[in-house]
Amino acid sequence: MDELEFMRGRVYGADHDDAGPRPGRLYVELVGGPLDGLLLDVTGRPDHELREGVALATEIGAYGPGGHTLYTPRAEDTRRFDWRGDAP
Repeated sequence: MDELEFMRGRVYGADHDDAGPRPGRLYVELVGGPLDGLLLDVTGRPDHELREGVALATEIGAYGPGGHTLYTPRAEDTRRFDWRGDAP
């Protein structure tokens, strides 16, 4: 199994031993980019992040360790956040 296949269906930032979604939490799917297929737990996140998007730390983006990848919600389907690029 390659790295991308391993990561699908997992929750961003969760421990590898307990990476599945939890009941009672709200998730969006990350689409495209280095975190494609991961779920992001948005429970309790500020409203502006749900409208404008998020910068998520990742070591597998264009900037390697210490870099971020940017995702914004789809206008027609806010349950999915689309990749917009990477940032240092």
